[in-house]
Amino acid sequence: MIVDTHTHFGDPAHPQPPLFRTALPATYKALAIPEGVTATVVVESGSSIEDNQWILDQAAVDPFIVGLVGHLDPFAATFARDLERFAANPLFRGFRLHMNCCHDYAGHPEQASGAISARLVESLEIVAARNLVLDFHGDYTALDYVAELVGQVPGLRLVLNHIAEGRPIDGRPPNPEWVRKVREVAALGQVWCKVSALVQMTEIIPAPSDLETYRPTLDVLWNAFGSTRLIYASNWPQIERVSDFATAHRIVARYFEGRGSEATENYFYENSKIVYRWKERL
Repeated sequence: MIVDTHTHFGDPAHPQPPLFRTALPATYKALAIPEGVTATVVVESGSSIEDNQWILDQAAVDPFIVGLVGHLDPFAATFARDLERFAANPLFRGFRLHMNCCHDYAGHPEQASGAISARLVESLEIVAARNLVLDFHGDYTALDYVAELVGQVPGLRLVLNHIAEGRPIDGRPPNPEWVRKVREVAALGQVWCKVSALVQMTEIIPAPSDLETYRPTLDVLWNAFGSTRLIYASNWPQIERVSDFATAHRIVARYFEGRGSEATENYFYENSKIVYRWKERL
């Protein structure tokens, strides 16, 4: 099996912030199945609480979807109730936290200083107690925050999105500050990393298709997280701004196949099952 742990689905008839384009499961499957993808974990694509229900409704009729990393506000007074509602569905596997380079959670100026609020810790303790996952979307300057966060919630499983924005990928040695921060956070055993959006990190249109452009960055991730905490993720359809799905998929497939069959199976399947604890539906 190959499980893509980062897709976004959306429909103009369903109000939400716009994706790169209309993105529905049938469109994705037409691109992904020929590359061997057998299932996906969908990630939030809207800022409405009802976006969770819309995606769960899609999943109810499409067993290709094995999980949802949804949208919840951990600072809201309704967080525990909202989590209870959606976690009643076993396909709901957690939610995503967005941070910018100033550690400022959107709409919550209390986070601007980089301090971790007691309310956030309390919310994430509930997430950990329910055996759910936190996806983290932010660049490498926020990784000190990640380290402090998991230190305060030791039972929490956390997944970095988009390699913590290790830009630019250009075939040369990566930004040494990104390298240092990645190594530090990888030393925390409860942190995983999605190898996603690589083609977007090149900041080139169209993105290069050769593996050697990406190898120095992939080597840093491999040496930091090893074969058991790197996870396959495409970031479709957003990658289509710079590349087609097949090209982006084959770049990482070639790299991990070069690391051996066990590493390949871990990357494409086993690691995501361990962290998200999704169950096969097909």
